[in-house]
Amino acid sequence: MQFHSLPFPYIRISGICLLLLSLLFSTACAADEASSNEREPANWVIDTTPVQKNGQAEVVSYADTLDLATPSVVAVYTASFVRSDRARPGIEDLFRQFGFPVPQNEQREDQETPRERRRSGVGSGVIVSANGYIVTNHHVITDRQGNRVDEIRIQLADGSEYPAEVIGSDAPTDIAVLKIESENALPAITIADSDLLRVGDVVFAIGNPLEVGMTATMGIVSATGRTSLGILGSGGYENFIQTDAAINLGNSGGALVDARGRLIGINTAIFSRSGGNIGIGFAIPVNMAVQVMRNLLEVGSVPRGLLGLRPRNLDRDFAEAFGLDNTQGALVDDVIADSPAERAGVRHGDVIVAVDNRPINSAEQLRLSISQTPPGTEVELTIIRNGERMQIPVVLGSLDGVAASIEVTPAPQSPLLGVHLRAISDDLRQRQGLPDDLTGLFVSNVESNSPHASSLRAGMVINEVNGQTITDTDSLSKALRSGPNRFYIWFENTFTFIVVRIQD
Repeated sequence: MQFHSLPFPYIRISGICLLLLSLLFSTACAADEASSNEREPANWVIDTTPVQKNGQAEVVSYADTLDLATPSVVAVYTASFVRSDRARPGIEDLFRQFGFPVPQNEQREDQETPRERRRSGVGSGVIVSANGYIVTNHHVITDRQGNRVDEIRIQLADGSEYPAEVIGSDAPTDIAVLKIESENALPAITIADSDLLRVGDVVFAIGNPLEVGMTATMGIVSATGRTSLGILGSGGYENFIQTDAAINLGNSGGALVDARGRLIGINTAIFSRSGGNIGIGFAIPVNMAVQVMRNLLEVGSVPRGLLGLRPRNLDRDFAEAFGLDNTQGALVDDVIADSPAERAGVRHGDVIVAVDNRPINSAEQLRLSISQTPPGTEVELTIIRNGERMQIPVVLGSLDGVAASIEVTPAPQSPLLGVHLRAISDDLRQRQGLPDDLTGLFVSNVESNSPHASSLRAGMVINEVNGQTITDTDSLSKALRSGPNRFYIWFENTFTFIVVRIQD
């Protein structure tokens, strides 16, 4: 079995080749990201009441329910501009036409290589605010290499089209927020409370599968709280709703709605051998999506709390060895030196069973719970230590790096957009376990919307660039050049080369 994200560029299908008809886009590009202080607030509608049992007449149609939700679901078309290998028409064509050799003149540095517009993919999105805010998946607005696409267009249910601006995106949760401008109020969907979902609730998946047009499929909630699926990668935060409502290619970013037409999730991935629907689909709970949207709108990023420990799941042998009655909780394998957890008194061997009285059943659930709590917040951990249950208050640090809450030296200005760099101090070397002879710049964080998010990761050390030794940001700036750059990096106790492309 394999997991597949849903827009066309991301699906890998063994033995099957899907030929897609190309759509012509109207000209217009998304505007640069607006600063948060100039941004108008979103005015989404939230309805937290649960779906009640229907004790009256038998339901024979959900047409009224879909009439409420379908106008809020949009198609998302993307394109990128790439350098063309085709020569420009001109004097060279005349030489070729009459059989003469083409003069091999060097191209002037200021002469740009022709660029052509290429279709990247198609997905779906949901209007969550009448003034034009749309939520979709992060992977819908990136290409095969994980780079942000150059053009995004939105097609509404009535057929009208608008260029879209990317307000922000967050790869770890696969959420992106777009904005379109319209003279008229847009049909915003009502948002439900996804924490109230129960297995067996009737749901509808609405989107633009296979570009056949807006489509609704029906099913139930098959499960909730699906984690550790690996859909979003090792750095992702997964808490999926599982459904058997048919989800297919192009549904990514579309709406999963309840029997009252309210948004409960953002369709994201399928579990399939062939790439087609087999009744196992996954959606991001709307509560998580709303939290990410609020952060992207208000601060432009998603701050996440940090404990500073390495948890693991318990199996029966571990539970018995630690004198526990069950396998619920997260076992602390290690506590990072001088981290919030260590300063609060958490020790290796502790079993964390609750955060602020909310039960913790696994290491993944602990990681998710802490990541959704803002840095600087005090949380109460309920732990079991040597068979004794106790509470420990912890003030969370920042996931941007333990150094962010410990070191007072400001981080140097980074020449790599969205990449946070730090000089290697003795304190940083000790806390991160860096070799004594390792030099370079430490990558403390890579923002999800950085153009380098697909090549650089937090924890890397940039040792050389294009053969030049890197000691500080000045040496890095001097070594960088337009186009592909050869980085020699240290990561996870290994030196390796990677390529980082710098746009003109």
